[in-house]
Order: sequence, then structure tokens, then C-alpha cells
Amino acid sequence: MLAVKNISFGYTDTKIIHHINFTITKGQNIAVIGESGCGKSTLLKLIYGLYDLDEGEILYKNEQVLGPKFNLVPGMPYMKYLAQDFDLMPYITAAENVGKYLSNIYPEEKQQRIKELLEIVEMSEFADVKAQYLSGGQQQRIALAKVLALEPEVLLLDEPFSHIDNFRKNALRRNLFAYLKQKGIICIIATHDSVDALSFADETLVIKNGTLLHKAPSKEIYYNPQDKYTASLFGEVNEIKLEQLTLTQKTEETVLIYPHQLKIAEDGPLKVVVKQCYFKGNHYLIKSALGRQVIFFEHYTALPVDKEVGLAVNRNAFG
Repeated sequence: MLAVKNISFGYTDTKIIHHINFTITKGQNIAVIGESGCGKSTLLKLIYGLYDLDEGEILYKNEQVLGPKFNLVPGMPYMKYLAQDFDLMPYITAAENVGKYLSNIYPEEKQQRIKELLEIVEMSEFADVKAQYLSGGQQQRIALAKVLALEPEVLLLDEPFSHIDNFRKNALRRNLFAYLKQKGIICIIATHDSVDALSFADETLVIKNGTLLHKAPSKEIYYNPQDKYTASLFGEVNEIKLEQLTLTQKTEETVLIYPHQLKIAEDGPLKVVVKQCYFKGNHYLIKSALGRQVIFFEHYTALPVDKEVGLAVNRNAFG
């Protein structure tokens, strides 16, 4: 088990991580989400031991994770950390980068391991290409294979799919997270992509200004966001007064509703005016006005601008 206990940290006297606590069990995939600059990357670096904590402690299997004050080479041997800069050697091949830390004592086993890892990240055909000639997305996939080479017990990934196109990204995520589950590897992924949290993470940590707001199963956080900040990390969200939905007479109570949780209804309590329509593939995202308030909802076709429609809560769209 990985335990983060009341940790605080600042690069200067100003703290950027504030009293964070959580535990992770073997084989769990955890997503860390939050706005840019909230402390996601710093949290991963602290867990890896790249910096010394100001307060608190981090334990893995009851062994303390220590920083550079205690280790000549920062980082823990049973962990691997993939930073956003990939850390590849440009003048050697993709295969050589993947096998950089593998032993040469058994060359056949080493080559088999490299082959397996290149297949996981779908880069087999580029095995003999030097890293400097690979695209950013290809380099990112090779970097992923490299950190998996020695089968770490804890894997820390900082925006690991940011340079990879959607065509490759979806298959890569499926392959990677299935492999991690099979091997029982703890994975913590800092990400801006809600798909990483909703589709592959067992639990999600929500960070704001260096403070842990929520830790819960990803589906629970999505359907029961504690605040608008959390809900907005998954896309557009509406904050609507309950009285406008005729659900209460208390004027100050509000509810957070995603666009797909609203539907057009002739007798709907929300009378909005269509302002813009955005094609999203299998639906349109409609921007509308409720007085001075912007309301987003989804519809299967585009709607005429300045058309007034009634909206009601789509109760089938709640988990």
C-alpha cells in the first residue's frame, strides 16, 4: 500500500502542496485531475522522491519514501516516473531506449522484453529508428515503454498521452491499463483528460490550489460533484437554481447539471433562447440564454438561433 500522510511542500517559503492525505492499494489506477498549476505534477514528483517534504511523510509498504537529502540519486528503485519531457536519448534507436536499463546478461530475454513492450505501445515497426527522428507522440509512446521495462511496483505518469493523437491514444490506453492491472502495478496519472479518469481510473483525486478536495471512485465524483470546480473538470456544466426547476422555494439552493442531463420539453420549466450550436459528432452542444445566464444542453440536431425552447431535467441521464 502507498500512503501519503499530511504532506506539505513549497519550492520557496510559499507552500504549493497543503496537508494532502490519501492511500492507494496494490493494482489501483488513480487519476489526479485539476486546473493547470494546481500541483498535480509536483505531487507526483514528491511521491517519487525528487524533492524533500516540508511536512508529513510518504510510505510504501511501510518503508519511507525519501528525497535527495537522503539519496545520492533521487527517486525510489521500485517506482518509475514519466515526466512530460520524456527523457529519451536522441541518438540511439527506439528499441535501445526501451532496453536502456535492462540487463545484458541474458540478451535473448532482453530482446524479447523489448519486443513485448514495443507491442504494448504499438511501436514495433519503429524499433530501429533513432529517437530524434520520431514524432512527439511516438517519443511519448517509447518513453512509456521505457518506464515499464523493469516492471515497477508504482508507476507515476505526468500527462502521458498529451502528444498522442486520438486514433492511437484510445488503443494505447486500453493496452496500458490492462497490462498494469494484469501485473498489479499501482499507477497514478496526472491528467487534463477526463477520459483517463472516467474510463480507466478506479478512483480520482481532485486537486485545487495544492489542496486535495475529493478522493472517490471516478463515477461517483462525476455524478455527484461536490462543487462547480470539480464538475467543470469533466466539461461544460450548468449551475441552476432549484427554484427555476420548480423543485424548491428556497431561492439560494443550486444544482449542478451537465448538458446531457437536460432535454427539450414543451412544458419544461426553463425557457431558454438558443444562441449557438456546436457539432459534436453524435449530438450538438447547444449554447442558450436564460436571461443573462448561459445554459448548455445537448440535442441530436442543430436548432435555429434565437428560437425559444423549454428545458427539463433528463432523469434518465443520472447514474
